[in-house]
Order: sequence, then C-alpha cells, then structure tokens
Amino acid sequence: MRADIIQANRRPTPADIEAAWTHAEFEAQLRERGRSYHIHHPFNVMLNTGHATPEQVRGWVANRFYYQIAIPIKDAALLSNCPDPRVRRGWVQRILDHDGFELGGIRDEGGIEAWLRLAEAVGLTRDEVLDLRHVVPAMRYAVDAYVNFARRAPWQEAVCSSLTELFAPEIHKQRLATWPEHYGWIEPGGLTYFRSRVSQARRDVEQGLAVTLEHFTTRPLQKRALEVLQFKLDILWAMNDAMALRYGVNTP
Repeated sequence: MRADIIQANRRPTPADIEAAWTHAEFEAQLRERGRSYHIHHPFNVMLNTGHATPEQVRGWVANRFYYQIAIPIKDAALLSNCPDPRVRRGWVQRILDHDGFELGGIRDEGGIEAWLRLAEAVGLTRDEVLDLRHVVPAMRYAVDAYVNFARRAPWQEAVCSSLTELFAPEIHKQRLATWPEHYGWIEPGGLTYFRSRVSQARRDVEQGLAVTLEHFTTRPLQKRALEVLQFKLDILWAMNDAMALRYGVNTP
C-alpha cells in the first residue's frame, strides 16, 4: 500500500494535536491582531491627522451614532445567552455605560447622550442624528451583522468579539490629542465621550480578556477566538469603508 494512503488513513495521535497556547502566548496572539484595527484605516487616519473637512467629521459622527446605539443592544443579546451570573453582573455595566442610569442618587447620562453632545459640538442637530437620516446603507449592514452575530453566537464568542477594546484606548487618546488642535471649531465639551471611554475600555478589556482566556483553552478554540476577533475587526474596517465611500478620503 502506498505510503501517502497509509498516512491519510492513519488516526491522529496526541503528537499530531497542537498544544494549546499558554495564557501569555494566547493573549499575545490576540493583541497581535491590532494590526488590523481601524486606527490604521485611511478614513480614520484622515480624521486624526486633521485633514477632514467639517462635512466629513459630521458624517463620521452621524454614522458612528448607529454603532453607538447598537452596542447596548449587542450586550443585551450576549447577556440573554449567558447562564453565568458572575459574568452577567460584570457585563451589565456596559449597558449602563451607554444607556445611562439613575440609582441611589447617582445619575449618569451615559455614552449615547455624550455622543449626542459630540454631534451638537460638530454642528449637527440632535434630531438629524436621532432619526439616522445620514446613516449610509453599508454602515447599517455592518453594524446589524455584528448585532446578529452576538444574538446567535455562543456567548463566549460574543465576549471575545468585544476584545477590539484591547486597541480602543489608543484611538481615543489620539482623538483627544489631535482634534482640539486640528478642529478648533468643535466645542471642547463635545469630546467628553472619548475621555470617559479611555478608562472604561481598559476596565472592559480586563473582563473580556479574563473570560476569553478562561474559556478558549485548546488550540482549536484559541484559533476560533482569533477568527472571531478578526471578524469584529473586519466589521469596524467595513464601517470605515462605508464612510470613506460616502464622504471621500482627503490625502495630505
């Protein structure tokens, strides 16, 4: 019998199975995916280097609002699939961060309200942002695809998809550092959303990373986690593609 046929029919042995990465190795693999983060997208680079027109800035704010209002819906979908009260207790904070809350005398208007103030600061009205008139179809499609993924995927994969937040503090820091200089016409108070998300994203990363490292413990599962994270990175990239197609990209 030919050797290649024997090899094809042979059952895999433990030596054939790749060992799982250690937590440190797995985390390094996750973080390495930051090369695909939309901080590198030409539309975002244009925004953060001061080459965007007021129309492009307003277009970005109005379109990203569709993503902002989808985040708590996505998180609620994840929670509806999660049987672990320990995870739910921590994860529900994300919904409160965006929707706001009033509890025990403490009131927080939340990230969606902060984004509406950003919209006003760049010259949009609340009504034109809330009625979603500026949201381009491809943006809707990308965001809806992400929400549908969170509804249907195992909750651990939905958690893993949130790990684009590994790279989020840097993009918020860029906006805080460059926008006041390049876009002096934007009311400074409108940048509150970015300030709050620097610390919130770090906290969210800790929880999401802990769940991911705890659950994805074999090499096939770890590779699946990398696929899920890449899917979310592709969603964010596609959102920027949609805005670039609608508003154009200016080059220096």
